[in-house]
Amino acid sequence: MPFTLSIIIPAFNEEKTITKILQKVTNVTLIDDISKEIIVVNDCSTDQTADVVNDFQNSNNKLNIRLFNQSKNQGKGAAIHKGIELATGDFIIVQDADLEYDPEDFNILLKPMLDGFADVVYGSRFMGGNPHRILFFWHTLGNKFLTFLSNMFTNLNLTDMETCYKLFRSPVIKNLNLKEKRFGFEPEVTAKMSRVKRIRIYEVGISYYGRTYDEGKKIKASDGFRAIWCIMKYNLLRGNINRISV
Repeated sequence: MPFTLSIIIPAFNEEKTITKILQKVTNVTLIDDISKEIIVVNDCSTDQTADVVNDFQNSNNKLNIRLFNQSKNQGKGAAIHKGIELATGDFIIVQDADLEYDPEDFNILLKPMLDGFADVVYGSRFMGGNPHRILFFWHTLGNKFLTFLSNMFTNLNLTDMETCYKLFRSPVIKNLNLKEKRFGFEPEVTAKMSRVKRIRIYEVGISYYGRTYDEGKKIKASDGFRAIWCIMKYNLLRGNINRISV
């Protein structure tokens, strides 16, 4: 029986791009006849994001697309948590609602998992020969610093801890007790994933079409400081996390 990929799309005020990304996700043909489950979590947008998604659903009623509307704005991490809860597929990936990441790369991430080598696959914006838009030096340096700091504590050798594209086997991610409701999701999930017994983490190069702040990029310097705190918190102050075998 073919596998299913659950694609979680957290969205906040993305009325200008949500149709395009839904179309891109829909148009991708996945390897090994994998089917798609698309879950849009609208984080209480103040624009027409929900209406645009509803219109797309009505125009494509044969597709497996679900919309969940958060009752209040809680942040990207909280939207991802809800998507993970709702997902029914064998694999789970997060797709930002903007146009920075290309769903055509899904197959690159799926291959090491389908070949039986990986339980988690990170898509790196800093390796491989795919297209990368040249943007901000300090933003890139900040990303690399956060990855370096995370690697120090997790003993991983990632090149892009902050990447949106993280592909998980569903049982792995569903068994993690995730707390961060905003942009702390990335360092938290990396810290907790690194301590899963016998976890196999791979990394592949992906393309990246970054947005400027004028084009709608939302991450701020304060999010970087929050990421540093999360790296420390979830690596040094571990507390109790679910320990699972894969």
